[in-house]
Amino acid sequence: QVQLVESGGGLVQTGGSLRLSCATSARTFSSYAMGWFRQAPGKEREFVAAISRSGAGRIYADSVKVRFTISRDNAKNTVYLQMNSLKPEDTAVYYCSADRTFGLSDPKEYDYWGQGTQVTVSS
Repeated sequence: QVQLVESGGGLVQTGGSLRLSCATSARTFSSYAMGWFRQAPGKEREFVAAISRSGAGRIYADSVKVRFTISRDNAKNTVYLQMNSLKPEDTAVYYCSADRTFGLSDPKEYDYWGQGTQVTVSS
């Protein structure tokens, strides 16, 4: 069982930045590809970004490409999401996820999830 704990959410103005962190309990963190998803009220959970086990591979949703950067520190068992140039439409609960397969964008394919952290971007 892999436990994921997100942090770093909050309230920020349009154009601002936030960095989300996701700490894991996995002793074999480097065996898992990691993903970030988000869910706004009344909407389905949507893919944001994913990173391969080594960190060499990264993919992004078109809506966040250039503005967001996913990274990981395998020594600290932590994955990050740096979010810049935030927009009101980025407002959502952001979830961290883990799976042994890299490149997944369907939330149904991920095995493990965190509890989420709220990001609110004011206009």
